[in-house]
Amino acid sequence: MNLTEAKIKPIMLLVDDDPQVLAAIRRDVRRYRKEYRVMGAGSADEALEVLEELKQRGEPVAMLISDQRMPRMSGVDFLEKARLLHPQAKRLLLTAYADTEVAIQAINDVRLDYYLMKPWDPPEEKIYPVLDELLFDWQLTFRPDFRGIRVVGFQWSPKSHALKDFLSGNLVPYRWFDVERDGASMLEEHGIDHSALPAVIFEDGTILEKPTLNALASQAGISSTAKQDLYDVAIVGAGPAGLAAAVYGASEGLRTLLIERHSPGGQAGTSSRIENYLGFPAGLSGAELTRRALTQARRLGAELLAPQEVQRIEIQQGIKLLHVSEGEPIRAKSVILSAGVDYRRLEAEGIENFTGAGIYYGSAATEAAACQDGEVYIIGGGNSAGQAAVYLSRFAGRVHIVIRRADLGDTMSAYLIQQIDETPNITVLGRNVVSAARGDDRLASLELLDLDSDTTRSVEATALYIFIGARPYTDWLADVLIIDSRGFVVTGPDLSGHDVFRTQWKLDRPPLSLESSQPGIFAAGDMRAGAMNRVASAVGEGSMAVKLVHEYLATV
Repeated sequence: MNLTEAKIKPIMLLVDDDPQVLAAIRRDVRRYRKEYRVMGAGSADEALEVLEELKQRGEPVAMLISDQRMPRMSGVDFLEKARLLHPQAKRLLLTAYADTEVAIQAINDVRLDYYLMKPWDPPEEKIYPVLDELLFDWQLTFRPDFRGIRVVGFQWSPKSHALKDFLSGNLVPYRWFDVERDGASMLEEHGIDHSALPAVIFEDGTILEKPTLNALASQAGISSTAKQDLYDVAIVGAGPAGLAAAVYGASEGLRTLLIERHSPGGQAGTSSRIENYLGFPAGLSGAELTRRALTQARRLGAELLAPQEVQRIEIQQGIKLLHVSEGEPIRAKSVILSAGVDYRRLEAEGIENFTGAGIYYGSAATEAAACQDGEVYIIGGGNSAGQAAVYLSRFAGRVHIVIRRADLGDTMSAYLIQQIDETPNITVLGRNVVSAARGDDRLASLELLDLDSDTTRSVEATALYIFIGARPYTDWLADVLIIDSRGFVVTGPDLSGHDVFRTQWKLDRPPLSLESSQPGIFAAGDMRAGAMNRVASAVGEGSMAVKLVHEYLATV
């Protein structure tokens, strides 16, 4: 095989010991030759030699397509070895019906991206949609020569963390430079003083020094200003419920506006891997789920504003006026509230001193690389904490899960508990709490209190991630809607149990199932009283809310 071409392209490597099958695969992937270099190998050993040479040359491999039944080495065994050489390449296995169980097991064992049963005719239906999706996902993370946004600052600075977290949450690619490790030359090149950090450098040469999130959003092309005078539905919060509502609202012809105060995805968007969402047997990250949903909503015509915070709602002759943090009020015929919840703050000595400088609420992905070989602590026994622990174990020397209970059995899904048990550098510290955080300009150590012995010990800590439950983001709604004692929005039939409802509700009909105490204002997802607190149920409620919006709009 010839490994040199005049123009280097990412590579699709096809592996099959049957020359006729290999030729058929080559034929069916011809449509990708414009963007990719298609190579073939007649055995797993030959393919591994090619991959080794490609690795030495620094040439990117986008996809590996391998047959399962090959002499000397099976497709699964080959893909496992290939993953060590090119971990970012997408992996697709060709199987016979009898090998289905092997392929399903390979999803966990070698992080198989997809398996396809032979024959795959017609390719337009069986293989092209799969390859299109996998290659699109690969391109999202492929950075041959970085030419995008660069963020330079101090690693343990809360302001630097806020910028990185915002860009990551809004799916804006960027590259981080720690000024103390690899960013000093950049400061000199661009004439940036240390006192101006963090700074953001754009591809066109524009430099923002200590930018606000709104200034960063504007320069990055993220809109925070509404384009229309009146919307059929305004959706407040771009978590799973809000994103689902945006997709269904836009697809059904409603003038749809999605408003997010920070970044799309909500708490689910910060998850390093969601493994129990229907239709994704290999799991997917919260960021990937968000990207897919946001792309779908925008393609269908939904409009996104971020960062933009709705501070209060006023009702004038049936029109809802959403007063926002910046700009004129937004006018909408109906509103879907899906702003979700906020992580509860940890009440312990020193925690606030290091928030953003070694202590983080929620998201594990943004600062994970800074935890390389360190001692990382996670507070919380729910699925979000478990997903973060598994993800961080790839970077940290050791990950410690701190919980009040004796074990994780009552609070975490079984599949996550199994993964934690099988990960050697994760430990569970039952019957412990964090009582204090210590350090100078960043977190250095934690005080752990053993609840059984009532003794305290000090431990070295590179980072602390906090997942201790959440409270609904509804303080700004208390003067407009009926909120229960725990802060959740009351909807539908449950409103009848509140005496004040009879004074607020002026219509002859009863409230629709997700409708609040104000006609035309609906609640979906985690901020609604009685919600299931699952990604799938939030998506369901978001889509259901759009149906109810249609019913409401038909009456006004």
